[in-house]
Amino acid sequence: MPTVAPLDLNGHCLSARWIAGIPHFALADGAVHRLDNGHKTVEAHDGLLAAAPAGDGKALLTAGEDGRVCAVTPEGDLRELASIGRKWVTALAGGPQGAVAFASGRTAYVRFSDGRLRDFAHPRSVEGVAFAPKGMRIGVARYNGATLHFPAADGTPVELTWDGAHTGITFSPDGNFLVTTMQENALHGWKLADGKHMRMSGYPAKVKSWSWAAKGRWLATSGAPAAIVWPFSGKDGPMGKAPVELGTRADTMVTAVACHPTDEFVAIGFGDGMVLAARIADQKEVLLRRPGKGAITALDWDGEGRRVAFGSEAGDCGVVDIAG
Repeated sequence: MPTVAPLDLNGHCLSARWIAGIPHFALADGAVHRLDNGHKTVEAHDGLLAAAPAGDGKALLTAGEDGRVCAVTPEGDLRELASIGRKWVTALAGGPQGAVAFASGRTAYVRFSDGRLRDFAHPRSVEGVAFAPKGMRIGVARYNGATLHFPAADGTPVELTWDGAHTGITFSPDGNFLVTTMQENALHGWKLADGKHMRMSGYPAKVKSWSWAAKGRWLATSGAPAAIVWPFSGKDGPMGKAPVELGTRADTMVTAVACHPTDEFVAIGFGDGMVLAARIADQKEVLLRRPGKGAITALDWDGEGRRVAFGSEAGDCGVVDIAG
């Protein structure tokens, strides 16, 4: 039976991440908590807005209302990577060779490992940033589509257009597809080889959490009373194919998802604090955690796929050990 080690924190948990085998919990108040031979805390920001693992997985990147981008190491050291004045930094991503992408207002930035900073202005606000899996390329989610930039070169950006507000962005692990979350209850995607559109709709709520399966054949998403898992194994992605539904509950929305690092199953967090694991192949489920305080807002597997860190909007956090 899975066992739960609870960590009760006071505040909204924005991100739960394993960094060098240590669970980190980033809260909206700007504090980063970690469980490393006891409960330890780093005060990273005066108000946290985004957190993401560094490209090499060796630090937790954080960004906040103070215009700073920082890295928190597993030892608890806090290093400032960039500061753009009193502006809110609302999106963040770790990339190759120590690069970090972040966004504030209408500008996307890339900080290189040597400290150089490049900025990319857009006509409307930048809502999300992501690095491509290969090469130094970033995707930017914006109003009416997405833009691809090549920060290490002076090439012309690639514009991908679809009407509406695009709020988040991710590349498929093989680099063949780009997918955005939208202000409406849908995902949009592009096949990068030819710009062909992919529409993934039918959600009763906005998609606020997503995760690629280990081999990149599936994209798991929140936004419904089940985890909606789209097939991406074919050359046209999910077009013409129905998604798999995991962990269906009649009256409770899925609020967070995280795919296992090596096998095709998904940790699923719900609006009432419950956490399940479900296998994509046959939809079999295992209860990891009973309902608790607040909706699950963050989930992450450790590198071995044995433990799940979770956090909720009420600060109800902890670690589930699958093996018990």
